[in-house]
Amino acid sequence: MSRIESLNILLESTGRDLLAEEYGKVIENVQKNTISSILKNTDLSGTPTAGTVEAKRFVNAQSQPYGSARTASAASKVRARPVTVPINVNREFLEEIEEKDISLYGVAGMVSRRVQNHGRGMERELERAFFTEANAAGTVITPSGAINVQVEALIQQVETTLNSFVDGVPRDMISIVANPATYGELRNWLDTGAGNSSITTAPESIVTFHGVRIFSNVYMPTGVKAVVQADGSIAQPVMVNVYNPKVIDLSDAIGFGIFMYYGTKAVMPDLIALLRSA
Repeated sequence: MSRIESLNILLESTGRDLLAEEYGKVIENVQKNTISSILKNTDLSGTPTAGTVEAKRFVNAQSQPYGSARTASAASKVRARPVTVPINVNREFLEEIEEKDISLYGVAGMVSRRVQNHGRGMERELERAFFTEANAAGTVITPSGAINVQVEALIQQVETTLNSFVDGVPRDMISIVANPATYGELRNWLDTGAGNSSITTAPESIVTFHGVRIFSNVYMPTGVKAVVQADGSIAQPVMVNVYNPKVIDLSDAIGFGIFMYYGTKAVMPDLIALLRSA
């Protein structure tokens, strides 16, 4: 088979199937690899193709004296505050694949390499957007003391939240995301601090700190040392469409790629605490 014939495979159904399969793997991996996909709110309603989805925060139920519903001939109404999340960011990862490139990698090899690169680009953009929203919506606190004291203060800021929607947050529903310097500082404290002789330095990950999951993230906004948030406090719906390959006019190249549409919004800003650089 000539290289030109090999390139033309992308224009046929087998080529489209190849792209769909490769992008399917990448999108699945993006959901596994990003910290934001673990933390984001997925309890959303609506039709994403319409341009928005909606999250709801339900008001805490309050007990009433026995017989209240019978006397009023009505039970207490469920109250909720809707939060509209617009899908307002439109991005594309479109590239041209040249006949000469096929000679080096073949159709499958070249497509796989570029699709994986598109996936890494998606990961970077979604992570940055997620934590940029956390930085914009969260409450900055300025605790003093060693890093372990500061992080514990952030945890308690979220844990003890009390309002119409929240009556405290269990620690197993809270996560810490730190930039590498802060994560390393906390890790060094765990490794060398007084009374920490039982801490093993072999594993890379701390996993949890005082019962709260902790992650290191290189995509934190500038100046943000750590974010402590309740899981589900930020929504980030994402839609992806594969672009069917097409011949580029007057060339031996074919264009292919994906379109990505997403939005990012804090659903529970009261459950996000920030530690920033001085």
